[in-house]
This record gives sequence, C-alpha cells and structure tokens, in this order.
Amino acid sequence: MGGGSDVSYLYVCEQGAVVGIGGNRFQVKYKDGMLKSIPAETLEVIEVFGKIQFTTQCLEECLQRGISVIFYSSNGAYYGRLISTSHVNVHRQRLQADIGKDEAFKLAFSKRIISAKIRNQIVILRRYARTGLHNIDRSVVEMQYMDSKVNNGKNIEQIMGYEGNAARVYFKTIGELIETDFFFQKRTRRPPLDPYNSMISLGYSIMLNEIYGKLEAKGLNPYFGLMHKDREKHPTLASDL
Repeated sequence: MGGGSDVSYLYVCEQGAVVGIGGNRFQVKYKDGMLKSIPAETLEVIEVFGKIQFTTQCLEECLQRGISVIFYSSNGAYYGRLISTSHVNVHRQRLQADIGKDEAFKLAFSKRIISAKIRNQIVILRRYARTGLHNIDRSVVEMQYMDSKVNNGKNIEQIMGYEGNAARVYFKTIGELIETDFFFQKRTRRPPLDPYNSMISLGYSIMLNEIYGKLEAKGLNPYFGLMHKDREKHPTLASDL
C-alpha cells in the first residue's frame, strides 16, 4: 500500500490473495490467513499482479466510488482495467479533440513537458552524484544544451529529437552512478535486457496507468494525444504526461 495522507494506492502481488470489502474498508486476505485493510474513503487505485481474486461486492464498490482496478500479469505486463462510466464528459472530450488540431498549442505543450523532463533528469543525476566520486559536469552541460534547444524547436519532431539526445546522456550517466549490482549501459525495451531496465519498464507501466485513471477522472480521453503520434490501443495522452 502507498500514497500520501489523503490518497492511497493498493498493490496486490501475492498469488491467491482475495480482495474484498467489509466495514467500509477494502480488505486483502492472503493464503496464510493474514488480513490487511485500508479505509474505502482514501483509496483511489487498486493494482493487481497475477492471479488475484475479487469479490463481487468489492468490484461493485469500486465502480460506485470510481476506484480504478488495473490488472497486470505476474511479470508486470498490462492486461486492462475496470472503470466506472460516471467520469464520461462528452463536452470536455469534444473540446479536447479540437485542441488536438491546434498546432501552436501542441508545440507549446510539448516544449513544457520535454523541458521539465530533462530538468528533472538532471536533478536525479545530481542526487545520485552526491554519494559517489563520479563527475557528471559534462553530462549536465550536454543535457542543459539540449534543454535550451527545446525552447527554440520549430516542431514536435525536432524537440523530441532533443529529448532523445538528452535521454541517451541521462541513461548512460545514471548507469555509472547506481550500485554496481544494477550496472547497465543504455535504456532497452521490449524486452528490457537487465534488472535495472526491467524495473524502469515496470515503473513506467504503473505510472502510465495511474495517469490514465487521473485523465479519465477529469473527463478527458487518454487516447487523444498532443505530443506522441496516435497508436492503436495506446493511451497517447497518458504517454505525453
């Protein structure tokens, strides 16, 4: 379980566990008989990995409260989600579709997102570097240069190219800063080729689907992207964010 003081997320990984509801609390009963619970008022998302069971009463409560239930394989591959239709806002989605035709807005949006990403990556590198002997000055300068180029980008394809250049520097550098047991040389996907890349991919999958739920809760369509190109069955706006 995780989250802040006002919002909680429930992650269930132990195979054979049963998620139910009782006494205004969501409950997880494990095969060894252990029971854990969380107040219904604070719960926003339930994410389950592998063969986890739900009671019908629990699923009904999730639908009534607008709590997203997200399903993954035991290895973290995304399967799908249970959602309520109470969030649907047709007027807002029509406005969203119109914004998707506004090239100036899409470019400005993309610049803000990519610039923030690069600057946050620099912050992470600096945090890791505090505890080691590595000099990251060159990497930071290269990434800052890419960030400055983003602000002058003429189109989305160009600024995403700057993003890719910054990402290559970032992943190469962070691979040198982390514990040696998790050393890696570059970002790899489909499949990730080492433990660190596997953790990154799982983290991205979890974040993507939590953002998906937040977009839906605001009445937006997660598939109407602004920066990434539309892909069949892929929530492009969630990828943007």
